[in-house]
Amino acid sequence: MFDPSLRHRPTARVLLFDPAGRILLMKGRLPNRPQATAAWFTVGGGVEPGETLEAAVRREIAEETGFRQIEIGPVVWLREGVGALSTGETVLFRESYVVARCPGGEASRAGWEAHEVDLVDDMRWWTLDEVSVATERIYPERFIELLPEVAAGRYPAEPLVITVPRRPRA
Repeated sequence: MFDPSLRHRPTARVLLFDPAGRILLMKGRLPNRPQATAAWFTVGGGVEPGETLEAAVRREIAEETGFRQIEIGPVVWLREGVGALSTGETVLFRESYVVARCPGGEASRAGWEAHEVDLVDDMRWWTLDEVSVATERIYPERFIELLPEVAAGRYPAEPLVITVPRRPRA
């Protein structure tokens, strides 16, 4: 299991769809690991102390995309994983994947923080067909498998726990 001494970081991850059913993904690299291969991932980030998940979703979407007209849906997936912040601190991310919809259009990077500018290389809308044949990594694990149900508006009664068990080291 995960190291209990790690700081827990509640995180709002957003499955952000436009009216055409496309999902917005960002492509970036891990902090302090320039040799790491880039991967695609959803919009989102940390939930600030005292902030609700919905407020964090709205804030992250506005900061990372500029979109402010947002319809927020349910939490559909939950995931935990150990990772590094841009400061280098290792934390246990506790991710809630929330469905949201916006009018679409060109996303803005105007609200990005310096570490986002440094680590994020691309941001674009993907169709489900493009996601289904993607050869580049997309996070979270099982994203390609689970996305079609969510995109179709078929949400689980309770959020699915999609944490991938850690493999024991040999």
